[in-house]
Amino acid sequence: MTKMRREFTPEFKREAVALLESSGRPLMQIATELGISPSMLRNWRTVGHGGSPRSRAGSKGSATSSAPMTSPADQAAEIARLRRELDRTRMERDVFKKSHRHLRGDAQMRFGFIEQHARTWPVRLMCRVLQVSPSGYYAWRSRPESHRAIANRRLLHEVHRLHGQHQGRYGSPRMHAALRAEGHRVSRGRVERLMRRHGIRALARRRFRPTTTDSRHQLPIAPNLLQQKFTACVPNRVWLADITYIPTGEGWLYLAAVLDLATRKVVGWAMRDHMRTELTLAALMMATQRQRPGPGLIHHTDRGSQYAAEAYARHLALLKAKPSMSRTGCCYDNAPMESFFHSLKVELVHQCRWATREEARRDLFGYIEGYYNRQRIHSALGYLTPVQAERKAS
Repeated sequence: MTKMRREFTPEFKREAVALLESSGRPLMQIATELGISPSMLRNWRTVGHGGSPRSRAGSKGSATSSAPMTSPADQAAEIARLRRELDRTRMERDVFKKSHRHLRGDAQMRFGFIEQHARTWPVRLMCRVLQVSPSGYYAWRSRPESHRAIANRRLLHEVHRLHGQHQGRYGSPRMHAALRAEGHRVSRGRVERLMRRHGIRALARRRFRPTTTDSRHQLPIAPNLLQQKFTACVPNRVWLADITYIPTGEGWLYLAAVLDLATRKVVGWAMRDHMRTELTLAALMMATQRQRPGPGLIHHTDRGSQYAAEAYARHLALLKAKPSMSRTGCCYDNAPMESFFHSLKVELVHQCRWATREEARRDLFGYIEGYYNRQRIHSALGYLTPVQAERKAS
């Protein structure tokens, strides 16, 4: 018995080529779904959207330029079917994009994804994309929850709570330390897997560009007493200082800060709409009033004119402090200070848009005094907060 040759309308060919070009999936896969040969689909794409490579005049039942191959009703039905195929393909693409990390996981992870998105996409569609059987999913769903699953669900609740409490600023190392501090006996690997499985991650870090003040001046320059040896056993022995700038709708807001190397606590700060010596001196005076350091304090800065100014040097002399300065343009000589500014930019500045300097001042104050010094744990401190490290050292 001779096999009948299949004929396709121009609309079918046009929609098939459109599906191929819009889905971004392999030609072989599209041809298999449409029930046609790959060479046929490839030929349609080469000739044009729905064109015919050559006329088949003389062959029985073939289409000609003067007569349609099928009735308008059949063409409309075929177009409707292709549109349904296109909608299904788009749904599969969306499921794949959303679930790509689950494809590498075990069946439990895939079943969990299906359960989580059952109201968004059809279950059988997700099972096909994730390469699991619907019967396996429904058996998993009806199975009693294991002790491990119950523990993970409770742990996930705590992770979500801490993630919200710290406004998304904690990755898995700090999250693990925070959980341990609250008495949860859990490994770092388990926390990392749980966060990765549920898409919980810290704020994305941008490339950090350290700011340097203007060192082109004739003022006295102090020697570099630290030489990148950033260690201090007790508070108020080594202070670091620097300036950064914050964008607002009214223009730049300049922040000067003084950091204690032993505790990583911001002991002094000042904010102005300029970066003259008065700005840095105000931050130093705040640190002096709060901490009351003894003689011999090493005060390390860059070579900016604000720190080499006579007024600043005079105040350091009153404290009997030893000035120390980085090499020209070398941000690594003041790395802990740059690290603080980097955390400030990633965790606050890049997440906000301030219309006025006053709005920025309010949020910067809340971050430094309310969060950074008292809540944010530091790996360099054994995952203590600066205030906890200060109390421990006293």
